[in-house]
Amino acid sequence: MKVGEGFIPGIKYCTRCCMPETQEGISFDALGICKACQSSEQKMHINWKEREGLLAEILADAKLRAGNGYDCILPISGGKDSFFQAHVLTQVYGMKPLAVTFSHNWFSETGYYNLQRCLEVFHMDHIMFTPNRKLVNNLAKKSVEMIGDTCWHCHAGVGAFPLQIACKFNIPLLIYGESIAESSGRASYFDPVTKYDREYFTKVSAKVSPDDMVCEYLSKRDLYPFEIPSAEECESKNIQGIHLGDYIFWDEERQTEFVKREYGWRETEMEGAYKGYKSVECIMAGMHDFTCYLKRGFGRASMQAATDIRQGLLTREEAWQLVEEFDCVRPEALDYFLEITGMSEQEFHEIMKKKRHEKIKDYELVVKKKHHKNTERIKPFAEYMIEKNINQPDPRERNE
Repeated sequence: MKVGEGFIPGIKYCTRCCMPETQEGISFDALGICKACQSSEQKMHINWKEREGLLAEILADAKLRAGNGYDCILPISGGKDSFFQAHVLTQVYGMKPLAVTFSHNWFSETGYYNLQRCLEVFHMDHIMFTPNRKLVNNLAKKSVEMIGDTCWHCHAGVGAFPLQIACKFNIPLLIYGESIAESSGRASYFDPVTKYDREYFTKVSAKVSPDDMVCEYLSKRDLYPFEIPSAEECESKNIQGIHLGDYIFWDEERQTEFVKREYGWRETEMEGAYKGYKSVECIMAGMHDFTCYLKRGFGRASMQAATDIRQGLLTREEAWQLVEEFDCVRPEALDYFLEITGMSEQEFHEIMKKKRHEKIKDYELVVKKKHHKNTERIKPFAEYMIEKNINQPDPRERNE
């Protein structure tokens, strides 16, 4: 395969990795190198000791202003980044964060374990909001129609709920993990483009507001939990957010090995991926990545392979083999999505065809059958646990 060529004929790809021009916000330099690859080079020229000094100042100031309260808010899901963020804040800087979780209500068994493990290991107080199952199902259906992705409620919730808590509890500093410059292709370390503000997650992932989601089966009242606090409220509370990845050299491979070894974090098989550590908390991550493939012609394997190329773990040729093997596989999670939305598979694909990027609208994307059952059950752990135990005898009766 020639430099600049890739999985889909006629599409421009980064000359260094395997990301296509259909990726949102991507741009290339004169040599055809994408921003994410440019970032990987820039990281080698950044004075990280100086940046960590800036981080120390921010955290020390937050501690000083917190008094007897919480120093910051740590939005967590229980993923690998959650563990690493918690480690840095509590073990390195001695912070007292309030852990905050927006639950997508699609927790996998492994993901639920990891979240609880994180809270126990780092001794963090925790607040979690969980939208009800019917609402999640309705939002998943509307999400595909609106943004060509099943996960609007998660994209919107992880942005809105921590901000709501920050305002209610007067905790102005929110601390996230990976920098947008790390691998998204929409920014670089020397050209950040998108800075954190109250609408950050709307711009980066949710794309539409709660008002846009209102329809015959979703009321404005249903969507209240996804409302972002007003600009005036955020300004009056001096709310700010930072990403640790802008201050600490970010290496997800090494960080994953670290949290597995030191804190017992667990990975599992993830649909559409050749590594088991991306979004392990969610049974529907495979659908998120599959819709990306149907819209833009690349999925999670492309993202992972591109990162591995930048880190020198794969050649570009080896990456293409993994992309071809994993990106186009129909996920088992599609069956669950069709079940909860009442949508037919044909309807789903018709919607996704309309969402396809202009550059590939006439290209017939290959979709391959998955030939094995997923290691993890593609069913929310809460639902599985209830079904498993609902017909079991009351333990009090067994003791009588």
